[in-house]
Amino acid sequence: MQLHFQIMPSEHDLAHGNLAPSESGGQARSPMPLSIRLHEQMEPVEACWRALETENALSLHQSYDWCRSWVESHACRLLIVEGFCAGCTHLLLPFEIVRRGPIRIARFLAAPFSNINTGLYSQDFRTLAAPPRLRQALETARSQLARHCDILLLENMPLDWRGEASPFSDLPAVLNQNAAFQIELFADFERTLAQVNARRRRKKFRASERRLMALGGYEHIIAEAGAESRALLETFFQQKAARFDAMGLPDVFRDESTRNFFRRLVSVPETDGSYPLQLHAVRLRGENDGRIAAIAGLSRKGDHVICQFGSIDDTIAADASPGEFLFYLAIGKLCGEGVRLFDFGIGDQPYKRSWCTIETRQHDVLWPTTLAGATVAALHRAKAGAKRRIKQSPQVYAFLQRLRSGKTARPHEDSVD
Repeated sequence: MQLHFQIMPSEHDLAHGNLAPSESGGQARSPMPLSIRLHEQMEPVEACWRALETENALSLHQSYDWCRSWVESHACRLLIVEGFCAGCTHLLLPFEIVRRGPIRIARFLAAPFSNINTGLYSQDFRTLAAPPRLRQALETARSQLARHCDILLLENMPLDWRGEASPFSDLPAVLNQNAAFQIELFADFERTLAQVNARRRRKKFRASERRLMALGGYEHIIAEAGAESRALLETFFQQKAARFDAMGLPDVFRDESTRNFFRRLVSVPETDGSYPLQLHAVRLRGENDGRIAAIAGLSRKGDHVICQFGSIDDTIAADASPGEFLFYLAIGKLCGEGVRLFDFGIGDQPYKRSWCTIETRQHDVLWPTTLAGATVAALHRAKAGAKRRIKQSPQVYAFLQRLRSGKTARPHEDSVD
């Protein structure tokens, strides 16, 4: 299916002579066509998809391999929005259609496990779709999109990311109740640590190391893609299940489709130093030889690394804070590998604030295509606002967490989850 709409030329087009000449020999302000194609499969756009995803500042969560892993492990209906101009693709938004009763919601593929979403677009798209042109374009395409969904829900989008405004910033959006937390990395690990009280951080690391050495020692392992990673991933599932059970919370990794999604990700080989999912762990020696004290799943795109998840084994070396210890080791290694931003992901937790100097606010962009979708958008705004107010009150939030887990006592502070 192909939709066509017109966008007036930008300053970029004027500067680069992308306009048709007028009868007087000058440059005429004729409209530049930007077209949209809707796809229900990934394969027709794989080549342009992989070309767009190479842009450093765009999210790994919209990369081809990440999305393909989700599609191969879940039975989902796809809607890929492709925007192109003059034969070149400038925009890709990979959605799956999920139903909430009679409502059809188009959300990013793998949205439940995405820490940051940007969509994929070219540098020229920032000019081609500059506000309010993107809004006008979507308005023109609304009826065609309505055949597939009632609302486009683009969750967890930073409207200001790494010094640049998002081309989606003119669209209707609501502030997400959760922020994401990052720390800037430098080639010099000591300079990195200086941002977060280096003396205290080193002291805590040495104390953890002494406790681990007293148990027989440790090693920092980075699993190879494939069998080694899959085996370590199964250990993560076990550790996380035990943790959720102890807290009285549902296990978000219990579903077999979700587990298969991560199993596929750890089997994708690295390309140009990037990887969809790489597993780091602290493995013990001595009496506990081979036991895994802590695990972290890291994804790398260009100079940006995201911690997707973490777990610890509470039955061994808990007093050594192995989760914090593992972050120290991983971040120290990444400083020497060209990484410039370490991202602890979405969600406000004490251990993230102890490491991070950057707090990134994220938004949910809401574009209804039907009256039912407009109702969903209004409810989503109200729900996000209520959650945000609850999380701004630590006492209320802690009380609701205890109710959720069925416990009335204050929960033990979790250092890595």
